[in-house]
Amino acid sequence: MSKLTLKDQLAAQRIYLILAALFIASLVVSNLIFQKFFYWDFFGIYTFEISVGILPYPITFLITDIISEVYGKKKANQVVTAGIFASFFSMLIVFVADYVPATTWSPINDSLFTKVFGATAIAVLASMMAYLLAQYIDIQIFHFWKRVTKGKHLWLRNNFSTFLSQFVDTFTVLFLLCSFGKIDWNLFGALLASGFLFKIMIAALDTPFLYAAVYSLRKRFGLEMGEEIDL
Repeated sequence: MSKLTLKDQLAAQRIYLILAALFIASLVVSNLIFQKFFYWDFFGIYTFEISVGILPYPITFLITDIISEVYGKKKANQVVTAGIFASFFSMLIVFVADYVPATTWSPINDSLFTKVFGATAIAVLASMMAYLLAQYIDIQIFHFWKRVTKGKHLWLRNNFSTFLSQFVDTFTVLFLLCSFGKIDWNLFGALLASGFLFKIMIAALDTPFLYAAVYSLRKRFGLEMGEEIDL
């Protein structure tokens, strides 16, 4: 663990809070927008059919990997726990908003609001169970490979941890949504393949961003390879 000056500690705490805010915002938004599905023709090789909720979700894994590498396992787990509380709190707000009656002149009436946000509780429940499994698996595997490689080969632990955790996340959330009747079981296999392949591709593409972020933070705070900030 690196001992920092008071000025550097304050700077490190601000950066940590920014990363945590981006993490929580990405997680909460993914639960709110999940009911819209889109397709993406990947150069004629494969057509993805996935929920728009998947778009901000890979950001959460990138951020926990950055925090794990620079701030350590404890701080990464704290962000994950904060994300759980934020998601359930957002579910409570949506539930209350759905319960109160709309005025006659409201641009969004009760039925439309319920159609868009009514499944948020199911989405949050499914997402949180998948999220808990995936994020804690990601953090555990990341730090396992960090110990094995003695802080080297960042790309290895980033991708190995994310690949497995993303499969667990995709499988679990789809299984629960199908079980609750929000998605037809006939779509399970196709959505699992599309979701997992998309997340794997994004995980591979975000590796340069992980390296850039970790390099910048190490340089800013004078960290050696494998060294973590002690907040």
